[in-house]
Amino acid sequence: MGNPPLTEGGVPSPCVDICRLDAAGLCIGCRRTIGEISEWPRAAEARRREILRQLELRTVREIPNTPLGKSP
Repeated sequence: MGNPPLTEGGVPSPCVDICRLDAAGLCIGCRRTIGEISEWPRAAEARRREILRQLELRTVREIPNTPLGKSP
């Protein structure tokens, strides 16, 4: 796969073009909420980085044996 697309402001979008919400209200492709998805185009660079960090933390909670969330 290539690099994620850069959006205005230089922060790469987490979108992977699999845009459907699961039962928890998270996109099955990028794991953002509908609010985060709709906010992204007008969000400042700092807010976009905050959203990306929240996605990292969300992923670690969902998949505890990833490199960031490896269980002891």
